[in-house]
Amino acid sequence: MNSRYFAAVLVAVVLAACNLPRAAPPAQPAALSPTGTSDLTLTALPPKIETPGPTATPKPPSPSPTPTATPTLPFAPPPIALEAAFTGFRSPVYITHDGEASRLFVVEKAGRIRLIENGVVQRAPFLDITGRVGSNGNEQGLLSVAFPPDYAASGLFYVDYTDLNGNTVIARYRRSADNPRQADPTSEQKILQIDQPTEDRTGDRNGGQLQFGPDGYLYIGTSDGGWAGERQGNAQATGSLLGKILRIGVGETDTYTIPADNPFVGQAEARPEIWALGLRNPRHFSFDRTTGDLYIADGGIQMYQELDYQPAHSPGGQNYGWSRLQGDHCYIPNTGCDSSGTVLPVAAYYDCSLIGGYVYRGTQFPKMAGVYFFADFCSSKVRGLWRNASGVWQMDSLLYSNVSPISFGEDAAGELYLVDYMQGVIYHLTAAP
Repeated sequence: MNSRYFAAVLVAVVLAACNLPRAAPPAQPAALSPTGTSDLTLTALPPKIETPGPTATPKPPSPSPTPTATPTLPFAPPPIALEAAFTGFRSPVYITHDGEASRLFVVEKAGRIRLIENGVVQRAPFLDITGRVGSNGNEQGLLSVAFPPDYAASGLFYVDYTDLNGNTVIARYRRSADNPRQADPTSEQKILQIDQPTEDRTGDRNGGQLQFGPDGYLYIGTSDGGWAGERQGNAQATGSLLGKILRIGVGETDTYTIPADNPFVGQAEARPEIWALGLRNPRHFSFDRTTGDLYIADGGIQMYQELDYQPAHSPGGQNYGWSRLQGDHCYIPNTGCDSSGTVLPVAAYYDCSLIGGYVYRGTQFPKMAGVYFFADFCSSKVRGLWRNASGVWQMDSLLYSNVSPISFGEDAAGELYLVDYMQGVIYHLTAAP
């Protein structure tokens, strides 16, 4: 085995500690139902378990728009390749765009956002807040940035980071009035702070993804706040913001507003910010820019990883099962758990540290259209998820890379990129010749 293998394993242990068991993992369980590929497992689960923590029932859904059918693929996607596009970053963790075709933004873990303009990496950071970011933990740091649809006019954008005490901060910043290539680091306005339990301030997991949905609201992914197993029951507790996808309105007030159709609005003791619950570490999620469907990559423990799917017409309130379930298997208890009221993943597999991605909607590689691409940090595999012509979910390994994938991103045109954490390289995802 070469030195890069050992380096990858070392960083995997550090960065993906939240997804690794503290003891030797159990043998991989057999899939309980066949689904068309050896990588993919889907299953219904038997009763019964008590739900930890206070819970509430979502209000009846409001009328929702007509569903948009998820496109299907008549064949498997083509072979893919990675093409080095940009280099020279220090511990990059995310890449995104602001709606302008000429610009990309790369988030560095220590607390910097770097600007790529017209294919050139700018020397001065777009934003540098390293002095207020706590980044020593495995999954701490500046984790994400999101630009609202009106960014060109408003100059406002949002970041998710862990502060020096290990707590989660969602903050608003403003583009500099004097230099559009830089943000004003003094313009910070904290709109939401989520205290992390003391036992998790080592930074094992913090979620951290921000995305503006097709509806214009800001969606926030939060981890359950627990170390290893979920002892506090946060993910199932609707009185807690941990272990959730949140949905809020921003830009209208100094802090944020609650959308009137959020599923737990008006429910006693429930936080109205909650959009979905029962998640362990939704470190990455994304919206299909064509259909509006939501894909959630939820990293598990003891090597289980799961991909959750929410159609665009959903009224919210889905419970994705953690910690009753992990992937498509029982977790508490490990047999005979109750899956009632939960939404099973569309895909579950056995690996180390799930890196969620995007559905390809670019134009350069038509044969890749409609495929959700994702990866795993430890194995470096890039996988694809799609629906075949019969509407059945399919998943397969598409590329055995030699990079250390930490996140995907897309540009304004829908082209996809893969971020290599160890080497500081941004790769363009392409169809192989």
